[in-house]
Amino acid sequence: MAANEEKQQGHRPGVYKQKNKGHKHGKHRTKGEIERENKGRVSVTALTKKQRKEQKKMDRRHKANQLRRNKKDMVLTEKRRLGSRDGPPHLVAVVSVHAGVDAGAITKLLRGEAAGGVVHQERCVSGVSDSFGLILPRFKQRFTFLNQSTADMHSLLDVAKIADSLVFVLDSTEGWDSYGEYCLSCLFAQGLPSHALVCQGVSDLPVKKRVESRRALSKITEVRFPDARLFPLDSEQDATLLLRHLGSQRQRKLGFRSRRSHLLAQHVTFTPSRPAEGTGGGNTGLGTLCVSGYVRGRPLRVDRLVHISGHGDFQLSQIDAPSDPLPLNLTTARAAKPGKGGDVDMLDGGEDEAPVRVLMKADPTCRESLQAEAEVDPMDGEQTWPTETELLEAEEARKNKRVMKVPKGTSDYQATWIVDEDEDEEENGDLDEESSDDDDDDMMDEAMEGEDEEINSQEAGSCCASDEEEDEEDEEQEEVCSTERAGADQRYDAHMDEAAEEEGLKRYREARSNEMFPDEVDTPLDTAARIRFQRYRGLKSFRSSPWDPMENLPLNYSRIFQFQSFERTRRRILTEAAAEEEGALNGWYVTLHIIDVPFSVMESVQSGKPLVLVSLLPHEQKMSVMHVLVRRHPTNTEPIKSKEELVFHCGFRRFRASPIFSQHTSADKHKMERFLKPDAPTVVSVYAPITFSPAGVLLFKQRNDGIQDLVATGSLLSCDPQRVVLKRIVLSGHPFKINRRSAVVRYMFFNRDDIMWFKPVELRTKWGRRGHIKEALGTHGHMKCVFDNQLRSQDTVLMNLYKRVYPRWTYDPHVPLPLPWVKREYSVEMDDSDME
Repeated sequence: MAANEEKQQGHRPGVYKQKNKGHKHGKHRTKGEIERENKGRVSVTALTKKQRKEQKKMDRRHKANQLRRNKKDMVLTEKRRLGSRDGPPHLVAVVSVHAGVDAGAITKLLRGEAAGGVVHQERCVSGVSDSFGLILPRFKQRFTFLNQSTADMHSLLDVAKIADSLVFVLDSTEGWDSYGEYCLSCLFAQGLPSHALVCQGVSDLPVKKRVESRRALSKITEVRFPDARLFPLDSEQDATLLLRHLGSQRQRKLGFRSRRSHLLAQHVTFTPSRPAEGTGGGNTGLGTLCVSGYVRGRPLRVDRLVHISGHGDFQLSQIDAPSDPLPLNLTTARAAKPGKGGDVDMLDGGEDEAPVRVLMKADPTCRESLQAEAEVDPMDGEQTWPTETELLEAEEARKNKRVMKVPKGTSDYQATWIVDEDEDEEENGDLDEESSDDDDDDMMDEAMEGEDEEINSQEAGSCCASDEEEDEEDEEQEEVCSTERAGADQRYDAHMDEAAEEEGLKRYREARSNEMFPDEVDTPLDTAARIRFQRYRGLKSFRSSPWDPMENLPLNYSRIFQFQSFERTRRRILTEAAAEEEGALNGWYVTLHIIDVPFSVMESVQSGKPLVLVSLLPHEQKMSVMHVLVRRHPTNTEPIKSKEELVFHCGFRRFRASPIFSQHTSADKHKMERFLKPDAPTVVSVYAPITFSPAGVLLFKQRNDGIQDLVATGSLLSCDPQRVVLKRIVLSGHPFKINRRSAVVRYMFFNRDDIMWFKPVELRTKWGRRGHIKEALGTHGHMKCVFDNQLRSQDTVLMNLYKRVYPRWTYDPHVPLPLPWVKREYSVEMDDSDME
């Protein structure tokens, strides 16, 4: 028995044994101590969950180093690929931001003669004369240089969207002028790629003044380019340093172009498909446009749509693979023929003699459609023949014809057009329901403008009378001064547009009145308020009161497309585009056959404008309601009214539209803004083709004389047709008699029926009181209102009414070209002096 008792083992507690907390001695246990104390035992709760391997400190450190190394290798591989044999040439655009510098002298120095460069292709960009291809065997890189003028703002923005690097040519003393500042603002708002700053003339200064000049110029450039390096370019050695810097600098990624394949045309031919009647040669009809260039960004698929900036969306028929015109190995490559690099040919025959290999052809069954609007049958859901019940009702209505008094000699047909007062009121109500929101706004604006014009005419008359008296007293002094000021006044008035001045004064008064009395309108005296404001409704709470987004949608909503979840679709499409490996890869020199292209595209190329082409993602050709978050540009001071036509630069697209403005809030309802506010972010809603963010947006306003001014800058927000934008109007009244809890209010309405119609709507005052209408007093618009506290005599009673508004369908993909800088130099100088 004793031996058995010695062999018997003691009881060991299991995992379910209660474990009391130990004494907290104030020391921290390490993970190693915890593991030694547990002795390999795992809790029951941990066993029931998914096993996750916990890494130790050294393992986590090794993993972080490995991820960092992989990202570094990926960035280096991408940077080394650009300009190499496997990638596209390094596209560099030389931009002059000062009128006193010559960008052509910069491009001559950048031919790389000191670095052993070979200019292999003159005029390598189609239509652009001052462009060339450069091969540097010493650096094992190839470049494409393009001298882009700032006079054409559209071409400048298009080239900056696809350029790998921008070289800004600065003045050695001033840096950039006022128009250069304007161009830089547009480029920064759109998205600036990698860039370098260049100045000339520093070596011509005395040695003692060179350091001071560079220090002063660096101080100027710190505002715009805090980390940029300033390169003097006066010799071939300086050009070699700049070329080495351009080839090795870090490339800045732009989201809207890195997710899409894009191309700059280097060779363009046009083949008319069929002659149009009455054109003589058929050059004004449609045809096939063959565009040759290097694919950049993502792989280019033949079944995707392509967008030509400024011209629209088109389909591809096939993609060819001609020989590379800018090979890095010159010994084995075919020498380029003179005049063949960037020539524009009307027909085929301008291609190389080498056989062209067809990469892929489009399948009509898989190719994306150009359908931009939804096809909806307006007769869908309508009955084709009246029912028997409707026929009987029509017969009874004909028998029960009402007798009316008509003038003598009126026929039966003429009598049917005469209506009495009751029918007239009903028809007016129906017409008001069918009228657009703009008609209501125009009626209100005309009434307010009429009062302003009467006041202004009276003030002008009194001012003229007083001016005549003063003129008679000081006639001799004015004769002397008038001869001195006559020349200056005539020169000043020569550039003055009286119609534009009147329009500006009108907008300024409207903006000022809206700022002083936001959304307040006057109740008309000749029209019943229940008819004038029948589209409006009251809300108990703007934040929490419901508003159905599918209620009373306009007819234009049947023409657009919408997603069940736009953000989920955007993530899916961008993920698929990032993993796409089919099609023409990045760096391939290809020829795209674009079908059904108008001849105007060829005319644009022949005029010297660059042709920029981008492949669209799925659904990006379809129309919807796009929302853009913008901020007003500080240089713009003119009032910008809602539903005014603006020019949009959205990603690679350029179009005109009339948007509406609204507040940027996180609620389900958003208040409309009548004017673009200068001190707050604003959401701009417009009918436009779908574009997946991110993408920069620029808003321009075109004047009557052709000048386009930068109004606002921002980025894409979302695509949501169900975003509710509410327009608010405020009816104001004056407390006539004030009691302890009630008051008699007048001047808000002018008849009893209007008071009973708007009785359920809540009232508020400017001093924070809230109340409601209790009853109408008399027949002239006086009403008794009850409030939560006693009113003050200087308080104002307000009633908020709301209605949903929509943008206008004025989408136009064709934007007129802005005037060059030479023609608008005086106007810009005038603006600068006014701002000073």
